[in-house]
Amino acid sequence: MKGIKWIFPVLLVVAPLAAQASCESVKADISQKIINNGVPESGFTLEVVPNDQAEQAGGQVVGHCENDSHKIVYKRGSMESDASVPAAAGSSEDTPTS
Repeated sequence: MKGIKWIFPVLLVVAPLAAQASCESVKADISQKIINNGVPESGFTLEVVPNDQAEQAGGQVVGHCENDSHKIVYKRGSMESDASVPAAAGSSEDTPTS
């Protein structure tokens, strides 16, 4: 019976700490859910930003972390926006014609 008396105070201290999930773990969970819905990993980005910068991030807020002090912003597409542009695109080199 004496051992049970210390469990309740420990739970009171530990429970709020567990509720304040780290941003990386929340971001990983959200990322996995998006991938499970059929979106390829290269088809989106998730960015952790402070609350006051969530509007400027240019995406959709899909989660929050660290006691609601940070937001997780979802953006469609990959981070490499010019990856689909060929290396020779826009070059000014003349090509010989036969």
